Amino acid sequence: MSDIEIKMLPLPSLFLMEAEVPQKHVDNLNVYLDNLLEDEDRKSAAGTLVGQIQQGEQLMMDHFDPKLEEFRLYTQHMAVQYVSNFFGMTGQQLDGDRQIEIDELWSVHSYEGDYNPIHDHGTKTIMGISCTTWTKVPEQIAKQPSTSNSEYNLYGATGDCDGYLAFCYGQSSTLDRERLKPTQCVVMKPEVGKMYFFPSWLQHMVYPFKGEGERRTVAANLNAFPLEKNDER
Repeated sequence: MSDIEIKMLPLPSLFLMEAEVPQKHVDNLNVYLDNLLEDEDRKSAAGTLVGQIQQGEQLMMDHFDPKLEEFRLYTQHMAVQYVSNFFGMTGQQLDGDRQIEIDELWSVHSYEGDYNPIHDHGTKTIMGISCTTWTKVPEQIAKQPSTSNSEYNLYGATGDCDGYLAFCYGQSSTLDRERLKPTQCVVMKPEVGKMYFFPSWLQHMVYPFKGEGERRTVAANLNAFPLEKNDER
């Protein structure tokens, strides 16, 4: 039987793109947000978000603010790369060009006990991209092992996923291994400057954490407008 040719055919469900935000952008975002937190006229984003942020805040950010221009352009450029990589890896053809622009930008300032239940995002266009990055991570989370580390272990109430971000694209079970079913939930350890791009329909959630410190994230939704020839959007 050893002479029989076989080939395993993976069926990818989705693609995440990981990027590193330049330190100058991280520093600039933190300065911007520190000032925003002190602004009495700051606008809460809690009314449009599902985050159960009771100790901290969720704030709207003006992505047209000149102070955020470099980060806005960086984010839009990386979203273009995400779309390009998606079509390159799937072999599909994009029907016409797209103009990708930030639609919404907001920050989440989480403290002990705050969390984000499972949810997805919405955009004005059918093709929508979302992203998130961390600009502050509590020390106790930073010391936890990454999910790819052999020391990562959820048994025994270790707290190894406290404050982590989870992407879920199907139902998972402890029996998946016996059922020969691939994992359908990916957990990401927060790291300052790490940024993830993903399709806006992808459900995700954030686990609560214990202890002191702020878990600070900046997130965005981006529209992908179809461009007609000679369109100068």
